[in-house]
Amino acid sequence: MVLDSVGLGALPDADTYGDAGSHTLGNLARSVGGLDLPNLEALGLGKIEPVPGLSPSVTARGAYGRMAEQSPGKDSVSGHWELMGYISRQPQPTYPDGFPERILSRLRQETGYDYLGNVAASGTEIIARLGEEHLCTGKPILYTSADSVLQIAAHEELIPLEELYRICCLARRLMSGPDAVGRIIARPFVGQPGNFRRTANRRDFSLEAPTDTVLDLLKAAGFEVYGIGKIEDLFAGRGLTRAVHTSSNREGLEETLKAVQSDATGFIFTNLVDFDMVWGHRNDVQGYYGGLREVDAFLPHLLAALHDGDVLVLTADHGCDPTTPSTDHSREYVPLLVIGSRIKPDVNLGTRAAFADLGATIAEFFGIEGTGAGEGFLRDVLQ
Repeated sequence: MVLDSVGLGALPDADTYGDAGSHTLGNLARSVGGLDLPNLEALGLGKIEPVPGLSPSVTARGAYGRMAEQSPGKDSVSGHWELMGYISRQPQPTYPDGFPERILSRLRQETGYDYLGNVAASGTEIIARLGEEHLCTGKPILYTSADSVLQIAAHEELIPLEELYRICCLARRLMSGPDAVGRIIARPFVGQPGNFRRTANRRDFSLEAPTDTVLDLLKAAGFEVYGIGKIEDLFAGRGLTRAVHTSSNREGLEETLKAVQSDATGFIFTNLVDFDMVWGHRNDVQGYYGGLREVDAFLPHLLAALHDGDVLVLTADHGCDPTTPSTDHSREYVPLLVIGSRIKPDVNLGTRAAFADLGATIAEFFGIEGTGAGEGFLRDVLQ
């Protein structure tokens, strides 16, 4: 289960990304006067490093540690790829000054639309600023961020969802080679001027990983691989036997619980995106903390549903510190919490050199050959 953007402190190279001092969990804790997350605390979250409100002296119910990202960048795609055993070597392209004319002209030609915006911006800010003009002109809103993304926003009553998705599919084909951004994101919204709001019909059109990930290897070995949330989008549909999109963290938690309670066996991969999309990018400290408390309160239900031999891993894919002036992702360590009936209590996994250590461990757990990236830790945690 990926708590999307719940980072745990700036990586050593964070300053080169403008993220020196970022610490999503720690800075959040200081902003709210300490975190009250008793179930995550019991798993050892406060033992990884000091976080106000979380005890460092509990006997953790499972293993705990943190992971560093080896891939360049701080995007969800590269983060999830690395979690599943593919380490990117080249950063995906970004366009902080907007997309050049060579891209714009092809986008107009391929899609049949002219565009508003073409700037790096917050999604909620740009629809507030350009939404009325969009309704008057029929032109979709084009924007990006500090991440490797091309985003297209459109009002659902003006440009139907299927048409917006078609535009984004064409943009995905266009953005290839040196312009191969990690994601093309459809950003539908509704409402009237002064009261626009984005809907849950977002869809990501991601690059495919250049080589197999652990998801592909599990599927090829005959295991069920179930993606919950935006997992299907992040892996371009590859490596999954089942997938369900969700509209909120709560729905993601409930879908995960249903999957755990079912008779199916295999790998469940969940992304809880609200931390990133709803609160992190909007610098909503209280919303972010409320989301953490919701997950914390739900954890006992999920843990009680685990079958003998099941293992639950909680981690993240990057940071998105809601306390800094930036509204972009932040390059951070991510937490690693491992719990299950076969997992030794109170095991300190330290700082793992790569997110790919998790992918290597998943391959070990299922008895398959991994991608070759990362160092598994299964032997350190199994009873």
